[in-house]
Amino acid sequence: MKKIYLAGGCFWGLQKYFDQFDGILETEAGYANGPDKAPTYKEVCNDSGHAETLRINYDEQKISLSRILELYFEVIDPLSVNRQGHDSGIQYRTGIYYTEESQIPEIEKIYKREETKAGSSLAVEVQKLKNFFPAEEYHQKYLDKNPGGYCHIGPSHFISK
Repeated sequence: MKKIYLAGGCFWGLQKYFDQFDGILETEAGYANGPDKAPTYKEVCNDSGHAETLRINYDEQKISLSRILELYFEVIDPLSVNRQGHDSGIQYRTGIYYTEESQIPEIEKIYKREETKAGSSLAVEVQKLKNFFPAEEYHQKYLDKNPGGYCHIGPSHFISK
């Protein structure tokens, strides 16, 4: 099992989106790469410095990191700074946070491809994961519990089950 951490705006939609793909073993919504103190959602919304982030545990025999990143870029605006859809603030920044140096070549390959497609520098930060704190329980699988909840990822990206 491998892990990657992706910040892509509101973590509610990102979690629902990635949960639908074969090879994704487990996801958890949380807060990453801010100060070394577990924040509350209220603190995150008041510029604690953390990014709403999704921890993704995946089986690399079923889904590659490259494929996960391709899927990620399908549902974010990689040129937007601290904003996705109607959500704005530092917690909605985009980022790819790796845990293993061996992940860097794959990340760089997809990142450069997306930058070429965009014709501009991307606003997606690529950093080693500094910290990750799980979000409160009510945020986990939020859109499954609240199907009418807002998300910048449109319904066309979700497979009906």
